[in-house]
Amino acid sequence: MEKLYTCLWFDHGEARKAAEFYAATFPNSHVGRANKAAADYPDGKEGNELTVGFTVLGRPFVGLNGGPYFKPNAAISLQVMTEDQEETDRYWNAIVDSGGQESECGWCRDRWGFSWQITPRQLTEGLQDSDPAAAKRVMEAMVKMKKIDIAKVEAARQHA
Repeated sequence: MEKLYTCLWFDHGEARKAAEFYAATFPNSHVGRANKAAADYPDGKEGNELTVGFTVLGRPFVGLNGGPYFKPNAAISLQVMTEDQEETDRYWNAIVDSGGQESECGWCRDRWGFSWQITPRQLTEGLQDSDPAAAKRVMEAMVKMKKIDIAKVEAARQHA
């Protein structure tokens, strides 16, 4: 049994939908066990689906159908490291094209309001370049982007 799970709060009935979307979008992901409420609870009834277990990229999560009281915000995000532009585009487009929203610097928000950072390895490497001028050029290129364009990141790093 895992010792640490991330619990994501959803409006009623949305946890399963989100878990199924995440499992269809990311490899090494699946929807697990659901638990029904054993008794009435604030804003819910006995027998309602209360939680749904799922994994995303091998990490365990619990989706809680807690109701409309708490909304996600960008103070917490899920960062997905990608290897190439195809993988970056696939994840970004899946999130944004299914009711999500673009943001800056590789961030986007899914239709449930959770923030995702779709981060190519090349961006992280460029931002950590031992040459401060190269790292600065990468940073300056990144802040102009929504979805990260690896070719532009690499060009900035090489000063092209």
